[in-house]
Amino acid sequence: MSKPDELLVDVATLVESGQSNQMSLTVVTGGAVITGRLAPEAVWRQRVSEVLTDSARLGEFAAVFTGTTPQEGPPVHLHFHMARILQGTVGIPETGGMYRVSIADVSAWTVGDFSYSDR
Repeated sequence: MSKPDELLVDVATLVESGQSNQMSLTVVTGGAVITGRLAPEAVWRQRVSEVLTDSARLGEFAAVFTGTTPQEGPPVHLHFHMARILQGTVGIPETGGMYRVSIADVSAWTVGDFSYSDR
């Protein structure tokens, strides 16, 4: 999108305000479909930092995700947790991951997340 969708920015602003971290969303960005729950950026950064800290190989990167100050103005990114990239009949990873998506790069979106079933 050349200009981010104002409604999507409003959703992200509400999530960032800390009023909700239960918003499920599915977006199309760069040809990928990502589905999951949104989190405030500070919560997302903390969780990524925790995962990296627990890694023997990636622990040194944990500090990059801590100690940042909130940005001024409306959010420019969506921060997904418990998210999956949908491909064919599967979601990758099955357990959910942490994704950061530029709102300006979202070409389509819908409220709710999608999952697959073999039934």
